[in-house]
Amino acid sequence: MLIGHIKEIVRHPVKSFDGEFVQKSKIMDYGLYGDRSHAYLDETKKENFLTITQFPEMVRYKARFVGEELIEEYPKVEVMTPEGKVFDWEDEELIRELENKSKRKISTTEYSPSHVPIGPIAVEHILLVTDASLDHLREIWGKNEVDFRRFRPNLFISLKDKIPFIEEEWIGRRIKIGSEVEIELVNYCKRCMIITVDPDNAERDASLHKTIIKERKNNFGVYASVIKTGDIHVDDEVHLVE
Repeated sequence: MLIGHIKEIVRHPVKSFDGEFVQKSKIMDYGLYGDRSHAYLDETKKENFLTITQFPEMVRYKARFVGEELIEEYPKVEVMTPEGKVFDWEDEELIRELENKSKRKISTTEYSPSHVPIGPIAVEHILLVTDASLDHLREIWGKNEVDFRRFRPNLFISLKDKIPFIEEEWIGRRIKIGSEVEIELVNYCKRCMIITVDPDNAERDASLHKTIIKERKNNFGVYASVIKTGDIHVDDEVHLVE
């Protein structure tokens, strides 16, 4: 059954940095190719990941892959700072800037293209959000706009029938994307303070999180696990597997 199409594909080469919009991507066993494959570690927290929770301004740093995307190794990871400077993600000047702003000692970690452990990704392979649910959230929040980047999904789906939160009813079922990929919806996404951070200016607004807690039991979006790997593209049809 046709349920919609892929409106946006978003991957985050560096955990907690702003992601990159891509027209196509490979779905690996762990999710999107390269998603959260590079991360900064907070050395003051015994090698925990440095995230938006500790350092909200991370949302203003944009990371992207530059070069050929190989299965054997990742291409170069390029980071643009809020001021527009461009660095390699391990550049010493960038590391010093992040350390000074976050007031933390930072180190780096990187995973191979064939395997990214669940830790840096979150609790499951892929996170998806639908346009109908986002539109309804905007109405109940009472603001003019809700940037879906706040929710850091991998797949933003435009539904054929604009039924808010219908994706939650598909938990336990599979969807097919394009001609190859199948994923199984497995769980609600419980939200945290990260969604309160504006992705453009890093300013916080706790009322969004309070709205989701009150109206949606703190759930927004659904997690999915990978069943069949392959290539996906923006505008690919999405079918609910009967």
